[in-house]
Amino acid sequence: MGVGDPLTQVPRMRLDELLDELQVRIDAVRGTRDRVHSLLEAVVSVGRELDLAQVLRRIVEAAALLVDAEYGALGVIGPDGRTLVQFLTVGLTDEEIAEIGPLPAGHGLLGEVIHHPEPLRLTDLGTHSSSYGFPAHHPPMRTFLGVPIRVRDEVFGNLYLTDKRGGVDFDTEDETVISTLSVAAGVAIDNARLYEGAQLQQRWLRANAEITESLLSGSSRPAVLELITRRAREITAARLADIAMPAAGVDGLVVEFAAGADRSARQGLVVPFTGTLSGTAHRAGRPVTAVLAPKDERYPAEAQVREGNGLGPAVAVPLGTAGGDSRGVLLLARPAGGPVFGEGELEPLVAFAGQAALALELAERRRDAEQIALLEERDRIARDLHDLAIQRLFATGMTLQSAARLVEHEGAAERVGRAVDDLDETIKIIRSTIFGLRTRDRESAPGLRARAARAVGDAATTLGHPPRLSMEGLLDTDVPAQIADHVMAALGELLSNAARHAQATRVGVGLRAADGEIVLTVSDNGTGIAPRGRRSGLRNLDERAQGLGGSFTVERPQEGGSRLVWRAPLPNGS
Repeated sequence: MGVGDPLTQVPRMRLDELLDELQVRIDAVRGTRDRVHSLLEAVVSVGRELDLAQVLRRIVEAAALLVDAEYGALGVIGPDGRTLVQFLTVGLTDEEIAEIGPLPAGHGLLGEVIHHPEPLRLTDLGTHSSSYGFPAHHPPMRTFLGVPIRVRDEVFGNLYLTDKRGGVDFDTEDETVISTLSVAAGVAIDNARLYEGAQLQQRWLRANAEITESLLSGSSRPAVLELITRRAREITAARLADIAMPAAGVDGLVVEFAAGADRSARQGLVVPFTGTLSGTAHRAGRPVTAVLAPKDERYPAEAQVREGNGLGPAVAVPLGTAGGDSRGVLLLARPAGGPVFGEGELEPLVAFAGQAALALELAERRRDAEQIALLEERDRIARDLHDLAIQRLFATGMTLQSAARLVEHEGAAERVGRAVDDLDETIKIIRSTIFGLRTRDRESAPGLRARAARAVGDAATTLGHPPRLSMEGLLDTDVPAQIADHVMAALGELLSNAARHAQATRVGVGLRAADGEIVLTVSDNGTGIAPRGRRSGLRNLDERAQGLGGSFTVERPQEGGSRLVWRAPLPNGS
């Protein structure tokens, strides 16, 4: 090298430093290139999904991976714009999540990003003025990066990242990368919501078509209620669904059908008009929602009629409106931690509820038409019995009476006299039957025979099979209304008991009015009742029978199952 060569004038140590700096810059370029490549892969991965739950999971996983964070979370903001209604985490095991307890609601430092939707980067999150500290069993965390996710102009939720691996702080580049990812996340979430809405609309349309088809095929009202409830529960991924209807003489709504959690406990439950989701929706004639109904201050009575049991967001939708009130209310409750019912879900749900109300209206109109046809048929039978059967029996009796005077043998004359008495008794029975048939035409309340038949028919839904029913005697004429009400209460309790506890594949119901008493018998081939297994419901039946001067017995046939007999005397030895 010549004397004038510049390299000879640079100390060797300085040359090494230049080479090291060049290598650092090359590595930085390569790192930036790799990071941009990773960001593009994350954007593509997030945008590929159409299921909203999977999109959210991919977003938080990609964010933690991009900035090398040990822990990551995505919080979805509720309709109130202040609290978190969903919280997905990365870096914590299921056991750790269970030990920590309830998921955060959006207070403290997490709420800071909610209230001020701008990126927030901290070296030590414990020193921030909004930090409340960690709950018990929560792992310690130091560095923090929070970035909002916007869907169009709405803040959908926030990304929370803590503890960058290697003990270093999150830097400006990390913030830029996550902010870029959040933009792509907003687009992916919007696409997933649109796709989910289209799919949901199709499922509601199919459900409406199924209900219409069920109506046209002549399904009963209980079957229509069951179909409405089950389809609504399936489509909304609810843990509990029930339909409550107003009932005469009841200060509230009566749950006529329930599906899902606590079904047996809610069936027949009376829901107050005041202080409950269903009551409020019924009175207001519009849907009402709650993030956690049993703890919502607007519905103080909800906790009394609906135990927590893992239930979370809920919605009550009126089934049509008439003069401010509805025909009934459809209640849906998702599991705790599930998504709240948003505005996008309410529109198709309200349309479905309107279709359900129409279905119930048609079912009731069909029932009224069938009832009218039944009454007309009864009137015809009554006329035929009066004009044909009674007249012929009366004529036969007159003939026998005339013939009795000509019979000289004393024993034969006595037999003819007994035959005439039997004919008189038969005429009385037929006249009583005619009276009962025509009384049903005049009165709006159904007789005991019709009430029992309807109760047994409705029980097929809860039992899973139709019970066998046999009725004997003048149930509509010999049994007073007060005793008939006791009989129906006993029948309802016995059928409910069989559905909940017997595990039977065959149930038989017998109702007989004869020999001065009314006897109700319910038998099954189920597991039977243990000698010391008398429940409060059975004790109530015993007290009800004794109050009328009757009795209640529990029999255990040798072939298995149980046979429960409830009896009460009839007045005037009917």
